[in-house]
Amino acid sequence: MLIALDFSAVLSSWPLLVRGVLWTIGLTIVGTVLGLLLGTACAWARARNLGPRALPLRWAVASYVELVRNTPFIVQLFFLFFGLPALGLKLSPEFASVLAMVINLGAYSAEIIRAGIEDTPRGQIEAAHSLALTPGQTFRRVVLPPALQKVWPAMVSQIIIVMLGSAVCGQISTPELSYAANLISSNTFRAFEAFILATAVYLLLSMATRRLLTWIGARFLVGR
Repeated sequence: MLIALDFSAVLSSWPLLVRGVLWTIGLTIVGTVLGLLLGTACAWARARNLGPRALPLRWAVASYVELVRNTPFIVQLFFLFFGLPALGLKLSPEFASVLAMVINLGAYSAEIIRAGIEDTPRGQIEAAHSLALTPGQTFRRVVLPPALQKVWPAMVSQIIIVMLGSAVCGQISTPELSYAANLISSNTFRAFEAFILATAVYLLLSMATRRLLTWIGARFLVGR
């Protein structure tokens, strides 16, 4: 059976596609920046010996990481959007999507960064202490840069996974790319063409994101 492809109806809805792409990019940028900050803070809390008083914090961080890493992203998203209103906290689709991506990437990046931190030679940390650097300065200037350099390829892959995972945010009416493809499919009855185009765009976004993040790693992390 031959299928007559007709992309004209799909391409005529290009404003929806452009809006979806922009939303996907925006969600990825905000989710990546905030998720990496959250992951770095969690990695620091888990990798550093903060004494017995900090045990509740370490347990809380460990519980958060294990909970997020062992549950599906779509369940986390639905809990934020459909579950929290039962507690009187109603989130917009866009805010729930960003929050879910930040929480998800934060947990995964925490373990990735922690692996890099624990691989830092003890001598570097002792040398920093001998130079009278504070624990915060030691972490920011001595521990974190080489740790990120070691784990950056894994981090890049995880960021791309989170970007592709944003496709499920359309299930709560966030106007990202998959939502736009669904809407175009409903309006034009050209589902095959709409999702072929969406697939191609996701592929291009993934390739561009990997190249950009690899360049950022080479530019700002290598050689530090």
